[in-house]
Amino acid sequence: MTQAKLTHFDTEGRAQMVDVSDKAETSRIAVAEGYIKMSPQTLEIVNEGRAKKGDVISVARLAGIMGAKQTAALIPLCHPLPITKVAVDLVADASLPGLRITAEVKTKGQTGVEMEALTAVSVAGLTAYDMLKAVQKDMEIGAVRVTLKDGGKSGRFTAP
Repeated sequence: MTQAKLTHFDTEGRAQMVDVSDKAETSRIAVAEGYIKMSPQTLEIVNEGRAKKGDVISVARLAGIMGAKQTAALIPLCHPLPITKVAVDLVADASLPGLRITAEVKTKGQTGVEMEALTAVSVAGLTAYDMLKAVQKDMEIGAVRVTLKDGGKSGRFTAP
């Protein structure tokens, strides 16, 4: 397996923002997923809408959307992108127990939106934690990963 060149470093090893000015604008999509584990009792509070700070799923969904839109301000070498779609979904899963989080981000641009999808999932999970920490402090946010990326020169990636 050949090692890919790390594009965020110049020839002297200094961090740099990748020059995408010569890349073609293409339709791009990225999907990411993750979860927040909690006790069955905490999940029951979410499902019944009894969290003191409000509707956990709705607020976390909105926070994830807002997070995707702020990615370039949070990740130093990310390009600001014209995002055309952000969809964040949180689904209760009693077998976890907790919430499964997915985010889909689209753009038509010169670079991909994987970081925006990952940020959306992360911010949604952090928001759910914030809203529920009064009842449970040992919740776990995890398995945040890209499951689909399409568009651009490198083509399609689907996680196994």
